[in-house]
Amino acid sequence: MHLPQRNGVGSYFVDWILALVTPAGLDRFVAIEVQTIDTTGNYRDSIDALREGRQVIESGAAFNWENVNKRILPQVIYKGNVLQRERKCLGGLFFVTPKPIYERIMNRLIGNGQQLPPYPLGPGAVTFLSYDPDWVNGQAGQPAPLVQTGRLTTSVVQIAQAFIGVTNLPPMGAYESAIYAALQ
Repeated sequence: MHLPQRNGVGSYFVDWILALVTPAGLDRFVAIEVQTIDTTGNYRDSIDALREGRQVIESGAAFNWENVNKRILPQVIYKGNVLQRERKCLGGLFFVTPKPIYERIMNRLIGNGQQLPPYPLGPGAVTFLSYDPDWVNGQAGQPAPLVQTGRLTTSVVQIAQAFIGVTNLPPMGAYESAIYAALQ
């Protein structure tokens, strides 16, 4: 679903809206955002080679973990702020990811063993849900069922503070140290 543009510039989509619609009309809704992984490079040549029966070839493509953090967290914050102003968005935003993405995002937001404070479901809430394949109980030759591996409901304000705040910074001189290390 397409969210309204801000001052005619830029727009964001949410992947799903779950709405309770009664005979009287819209009762309430929640928004759902799903994030997998971004990649660097291109897998196209590798896929084409496999389809044509040739050998597997290296693509040079890889997971781009940091792009997920720097791209999706600002979107979650923006969408969470928009949704908290919606009268009928009573459960906020649900953010669904595979377990490795969830762990990377939580590490980016809180690191150092800290935790984001839990909040109840509400208009300004963001609920992180993580899933992983259940390889143990799956059947051979069938897609593995998913099991929930993590859940945290917090506020969009807490996420914004954790993302841009100064409590989770690297040590002072980190850039200088990296430059010296590169010069060695």
